[in-house]
Amino acid sequence: MVEHLIDVERVRGSSPLSRTSNIKVIIMDLKSTYNRIAEDWAKDHKDDIWWKKGTDKFASLLMPGASLLDVGCGAGIKSKYFAEKGFKVTGVDFSEGMLKIAKREVPSAHFFVKGILEIETLENEFDAIYVQAVLLHVPKERVEFVLEKLKNKLTPNGILYLGVKEVRPNAPDEEVVREDDYGYDYERFFSYFTKAEMEDYVNKIGLELVWTNISSSGKTNWIEMIVRNT
Repeated sequence: MVEHLIDVERVRGSSPLSRTSNIKVIIMDLKSTYNRIAEDWAKDHKDDIWWKKGTDKFASLLMPGASLLDVGCGAGIKSKYFAEKGFKVTGVDFSEGMLKIAKREVPSAHFFVKGILEIETLENEFDAIYVQAVLLHVPKERVEFVLEKLKNKLTPNGILYLGVKEVRPNAPDEEVVREDDYGYDYERFFSYFTKAEMEDYVNKIGLELVWTNISSSGKTNWIEMIVRNT
């Protein structure tokens, strides 16, 4: 699970000062956080549209009826999109609260309580894997390791979609963020990336870059990337 990746890591910022100052990440339980905010999060994000261009492109590369794994599926918003297009959808998330909503919204899909490092326990490989807003909770020094796990669950020539937040100029590339937008306090760990970093990650593990894009949502830029297992 993602929380096990971050509880012993250190935050490294992007500025020269923060690089030289290792700051211990607060021991965090992202699973509990997402269980707590599940219903509020689902309502807050149900009308998001920034992801549609990249996700449409991803879906267009798949054969009808392709098997698809939605990693960190949350409340099943994208799982529903894929199921309605006729794909065979499996969703995984470590939050039981999120999956309760996903199962309610997408009864035709199969959902399992699993973190990103537990997908290797799934029996099958998949024609496509969709990973949006998940790597942003993984410390950057562990991202390549996680991508290898994802690659291992792809069929030959399988397609992988990645969506991460772009790092802002003069801002840290890893941080713990405290929020209260739902009327109560909660904290989450975030990693932020550059397009060049993401391209380097996928090149290192032998994935072929198919398509990339930067989409905006409010003050956030999202790096979207589609790669093929060669």
